[in-house]
Amino acid sequence: MKIEVDHESPIPLHVQVEQLLRELIKQPLYADGGFLPKEVELAKKLGVSRNTIRQATNKLENLGLIVRKKGVGTRVAVPKISTDLSEWHSFTQEMHYKGISFENLNTEIAWVKPKAAILEALGLKAGIEVLKLTRLKGLNQSPIVYFESYFHPRIGLTGKEDFTKPLYEIIEQDYHLVPSTSYERIKAVTAAGIYEKLNLQPTDLILLRERIVTDRGDKPLEYNIGHYRADQFTYEIAIKRPV
Repeated sequence: MKIEVDHESPIPLHVQVEQLLRELIKQPLYADGGFLPKEVELAKKLGVSRNTIRQATNKLENLGLIVRKKGVGTRVAVPKISTDLSEWHSFTQEMHYKGISFENLNTEIAWVKPKAAILEALGLKAGIEVLKLTRLKGLNQSPIVYFESYFHPRIGLTGKEDFTKPLYEIIEQDYHLVPSTSYERIKAVTAAGIYEKLNLQPTDLILLRERIVTDRGDKPLEYNIGHYRADQFTYEIAIKRPV
C-alpha cells in the first residue's frame, strides 16, 4: 500500500491522513494486532506536522477504530461483540444469528452441591445435588466468555447430552420443557477467581451476568453465571418510551 498524501489537493491534510489510516488499518499486518507506525515516523514520511497526524488519530480513536496506549503504541481496536437485551436466546443461538461461530474451548460436567444462593434461586433445599455445566467459549482459540450453568433436577438432564448443541434447544426438544423467561442481573466486577480462564489479570474488569431461566409456568430451570471479557463484549439495550 502506497503511503502518501497530495499536498496540492484542496482536501485538508488531516482528512487525507485520516482516510489513509482507515485504509492502513484494514491491512492484515495491522488488522491482526500489529502496531501502527509512530506519529513522528508518519509525519516525516508524509511531510506533515505531528499535529496533523494527531488530528487524524484522535478522530479514529473517538470512533473506536484504534487504541492508543502511552509508552506502548497505537493498534487497531478489537471489535466488541454485542448481545441484545430486547430478547434472549442461548448464547450459541444468538451468536449464530449474528453470523459469529464461537468455539467451545473447554466443557466440563459434574454433579455438585451448589451454594445456598443458587439452591434458593432454583427453589431447592440444602444438600441437593444438581448438574453443573461449565463452558469456555472464544474465537481463534482466544477465550471471551466463561459460563457456569446449574440445572434443576426436574429437567432430567443426565450429563451425557451433546452440549455442543444450543442449550435451550436440548431442554426443549429432548425434555419437553420450554425456557420462557430470563431474569437477569448484570454488573462489573474484577476477574479475580476466573482471570486465568479468560487470559486476564486479577484486577481486570469483566461483565458478570447472572440469569435465572424459568419455564412457561415461571418455575426455575437453570441458574446461569456468565463471565464476559469487558474489552471484547458489550450489552445493547433497547427501551421503548411508553405512549
